[in-house]
Amino acid sequence: ILVQGAGALGVYFGGRILEAGYNVSYFVRERRAAQLEKEGLVINSPQGNFTSKDFMMYTNPESVENIDLIILAIKGYHLQQAIPQIQTIVERTGAFVLPLLNGVEQLDLLQKAIGHEKVIGGFASIIATLNEKGHVVHSNNSSVIRFGALHESQVDICEKLAEIGRNVKTKILREQDILKHMWKKYIFITSFSGITSATQLPSGYIVQNEATLAVAQNLVYEMSMLAEKEGISLTEDEIESMANNIKIFHPEATSSMHQDMRKGLPLEVEHLQGGALRLAAKHGVEVPVIQTIYGILKPYENGKVE
Repeated sequence: ILVQGAGALGVYFGGRILEAGYNVSYFVRERRAAQLEKEGLVINSPQGNFTSKDFMMYTNPESVENIDLIILAIKGYHLQQAIPQIQTIVERTGAFVLPLLNGVEQLDLLQKAIGHEKVIGGFASIIATLNEKGHVVHSNNSSVIRFGALHESQVDICEKLAEIGRNVKTKILREQDILKHMWKKYIFITSFSGITSATQLPSGYIVQNEATLAVAQNLVYEMSMLAEKEGISLTEDEIESMANNIKIFHPEATSSMHQDMRKGLPLEVEHLQGGALRLAAKHGVEVPVIQTIYGILKPYENGKVE
């Protein structure tokens, strides 16, 4: 397994697979490679701490060999520049690619670049960040990768990944209807990241204010409409459950986008809310709440506004 990207997501899930004794390597930028060389992979987690320096690192796609699966653990705004590297690695190794990005647009982009048969559906859920040393700080007691085949040629690799999932200190779960699961995550994350970042507040404040809660819920309703337009069948109960999800969160819970905003880092606004607007345009429908949140967050897309 080659993990492309060594942010909190890549280090955590790649580290858990490495911890279980599997062959895991990383494809990273030179600066991150130097930091990992010095510090190693370090996970601080309620699910168990882990440290290792016993893994391969690559910074050049031409040097990657003998890979069966690429776990793509990068931000949406890095996807376009990563695609040529992915193409090179897939051409050299024949590897399948499991993208753990939020949203759904990445599937189409990757399928066009490397072929439908090579792109597995999937996403990850975890609340984690990197500290100043590049160590993972995992702050709750759950973490999960959900994945599933999108092409008949992926059955064997999915069975192997499901087997790995039975032996690691995290959940790696195979799903039959992975597209529906991906859409449910996309609906939730677009709403939650949008409302927490636009208000710059955690969930407790949003739930306390009826008008603000209504905005978060309307984001869910608009996203659910787009899911239906894309052929994803959601029941009214499923939609209402997503709309009320924020009410059961810890009052201090917030999104990774809001955390990035507070740190002055780039935001996935184009990948999440922007992607929703492109789908709305494709289907000729209006999504005024998403459009408003997108407009509010767009100036912060590249990080802190000076």
